[in-house]
Amino acid sequence: MSEPETLTVEINGFPTRIWRKGSGRPIGFLAGFGGLPRWVPFLDRLAEGRTVIVPSLPGFPGGDRGHTVLDTHLDWLLAVRQVLVAAGLGEEADLAGSSVGASFAAEMAAVWPQAVRRLALIAPFGLFDEKDPPADPWAQRADAVPALMTADPEIWKALKAVPEGANSVEWPIEQTRAAEAAARIFWPLGNTRLEKRLPLIQAPTLLLWGEQDRLMPQSYAGRFARLIAGRTETRTIPGAGHLAELDRPEEVARAILEWCA
Repeated sequence: MSEPETLTVEINGFPTRIWRKGSGRPIGFLAGFGGLPRWVPFLDRLAEGRTVIVPSLPGFPGGDRGHTVLDTHLDWLLAVRQVLVAAGLGEEADLAGSSVGASFAAEMAAVWPQAVRRLALIAPFGLFDEKDPPADPWAQRADAVPALMTADPEIWKALKAVPEGANSVEWPIEQTRAAEAAARIFWPLGNTRLEKRLPLIQAPTLLLWGEQDRLMPQSYAGRFARLIAGRTETRTIPGAGHLAELDRPEEVARAILEWCA
């Protein structure tokens, strides 16, 4: 894999990383739980058909300590909106997201409908049903997290492994910070009352769910589809876990590119 172009913008006084690669009409991607400490094959597959733009979320890898000044849900929404505008994804953008990033992508389409042309959501956070609750990723032992995130735990372990030449002290701090940032907005159990805003989404929306998702029950795909006002389509990705784009990069990228054509 060749490396993407890396840009840095300032959001609320903190440097924020934006990756960019490929050519053609831009498509944005907001990463899932734990963020993206490194470029992954899924992004290369997207970049084969489009210019893929990957802004970091505050507090996630590449997002420095931007989460520390975000105290309310509105603070988070405004910060993510600022990041997308800075990345060139402010109007009529095709936007995809996974997990926690998918929840923010849905929020952007609901609150700023003119900003999103087509929407693709991979097992988004944001809803909660006490009769069928999601797993709580913050309540797991560290050795249980990989199997909760991906069908093949080794994929998650490789994503989080310290790369050659990286600061061995800073790397685990950055990974812990990402979990903390997600907890500030999505704990307990990922419930942000998103169901109140999903009916505002007009963009055609693709819902993707890993067949082996152990974190977010597949029943939530139906809940999202029923609440979103615009046209929706739901697809299950065989052999994939919660972060389906890591387990099955080819299949997930192909589905998103077809949807956003």
